[in-house]
Amino acid sequence: MLPAAASAPADEPWRQALKTAIRDPVRLCRALHLPAAVEADAVRASRAFPVFAPWSYVARMRPGDPQDPLLQQVLPLTEELQNTSGFLRDPVGDEAAQLTPGLLQKYHGRALMITTGACAVHCRYCFRRHYPFREAASADPSWARALEAVADDETLEEVILSGGDPLVLVDAQLASLIEHLARIPHLRRLRIHTRLPIVIPARVTTALLQWLRGTRLVPVMVVHANHPREIDDTVAAALRRLVDAGVVVLNQSVLLRRINDDADTLAELSQRLLDCRVLPYYLHQLDRVAGAAHFETPAGAGERLLEQLRARLPGYAVPRYVREVAGARSKVPLA
Repeated sequence: MLPAAASAPADEPWRQALKTAIRDPVRLCRALHLPAAVEADAVRASRAFPVFAPWSYVARMRPGDPQDPLLQQVLPLTEELQNTSGFLRDPVGDEAAQLTPGLLQKYHGRALMITTGACAVHCRYCFRRHYPFREAASADPSWARALEAVADDETLEEVILSGGDPLVLVDAQLASLIEHLARIPHLRRLRIHTRLPIVIPARVTTALLQWLRGTRLVPVMVVHANHPREIDDTVAAALRRLVDAGVVVLNQSVLLRRINDDADTLAELSQRLLDCRVLPYYLHQLDRVAGAAHFETPAGAGERLLEQLRARLPGYAVPRYVREVAGARSKVPLA
């Protein structure tokens, strides 16, 4: 059994960044000197899905610009309150894919553990913004049933830690979980889906690198950056530390209307990632989650963007453009 809780020094910079993150839409708007009308709309929209944005991320935004591409990812808008046909609370079929509380399987050979409902930033387009994290976590807080299910299925070669964001958990707790997974002989790889190295790069600690180096499982980390301005010098240094530690680091992005739906932005993002030795992996068509319809790009826009990227970048710098379809055996290629 895993410990129910694990501790870490409370003054670690990344934990302080979580504690001091902006949770109030008024505070976010006033910190960036946004108009009063924007503030009023943000307050109204945040009641359904609260604001959470660390200062390390907010500091990269342009003051006075409501259209800043980083701000638009975290700023509540009244469009979120509209009911749009085809936009669902569970757009990717998480509920149908649940094997045990907190353990999902959609594709052959790998299973996904919902390790926590907490995140380091609340992305307004999040496909799990309506996921019942509290119920899943309270049903099996030690992950014992999930670990047992993984151990019993010899077809599984890879476990994906997701959430929420697994790196919100402290290193002692994560290291214990990884130790249990590494004892399952048929597992070969550990994949971690996280936004922490992008929004709070201080999370890439010596302790994190130590347990990633120490496991027999091949560590793969999939980070999430949508815009080149998310990758400042501090983020770049954190990503390079992960690569230097022997971690395979990939990036996935979401195609977002008025944020990164142009070839210049996507090409620069790929270039910035490659400068950090991170491979552009997926460009996702928006998951049609309720409250995010205003982020969706028009039909055909992504295919045209991929054509432009192929003309400008080497093949390894062009992400795969995909959509997740509930019940499909894999991500569905779109271009």
